[in-house]
Amino acid sequence: MRALTPSAGDVDLAERYAYPPGGTWLRANMVASLDGAAQREERSGGLGNPADRHLFLLLRGLADVVIVGANTVRAEGYGPVVPSEGWDGVRDGRPPVPPLAIVSRTLDLDFDAPIFTAAKARTIVLATATADPARLEAARERADVIVAGTDSLDFAAAVGELAARGHRRLLCEGGPGVLAQVVAAGLLDELCLTLSPLLIGGHPTRILNGPPVPVPPELALTHALQDDDFLFLRYARSR
Repeated sequence: MRALTPSAGDVDLAERYAYPPGGTWLRANMVASLDGAAQREERSGGLGNPADRHLFLLLRGLADVVIVGANTVRAEGYGPVVPSEGWDGVRDGRPPVPPLAIVSRTLDLDFDAPIFTAAKARTIVLATATADPARLEAARERADVIVAGTDSLDFAAAVGELAARGHRRLLCEGGPGVLAQVVAAGLLDELCLTLSPLLIGGHPTRILNGPPVPVPPELALTHALQDDDFLFLRYARSR
């Protein structure tokens, strides 16, 4: 066991969080309290601080596509991705913003909302073959639709299709149900975890909300950064 001594001065976050070159890489970005809560008052945003928000936006800028569940879109009041301060140079040679890819089995989405109508990059919907045909037709009018799986989304097929479209640097923003499925499918390459210095109590949702993973993946710590009493941990697959 050894002490983690913070180095003096700021770090280049774009350099620290750069995607590895080549291939497809799926990163998740989550926040949790000291006692493991992924939400405060049913929103993850209640756990963060300005540095966490800055990193959240930077990770979007580094990604080719941002994957998020429909429940999170509704709970967090998602709008379309917009260019952010700190993106200078990180999107050279790519579109100005990454598209959102919304995971929705029921397609219970407002297709007239700005997340569809005002998006600078056409929103993608990840749906299943059993989705209501009328809702699928409505989705296709406002978004690019990828159908993968029958009763539940086949994440491996969906990620493969996104990669085939040039979206190889993937960012998953959850929520916990979606991330649990990504981990269960063996697709998670990296976890960026903000550790918030709060104790929430109760019976909150953790960053993975799903059944136990039969063979838990082992991740290696690649860095630990500090801002005030918040820790910013980055773990990557060790295989």
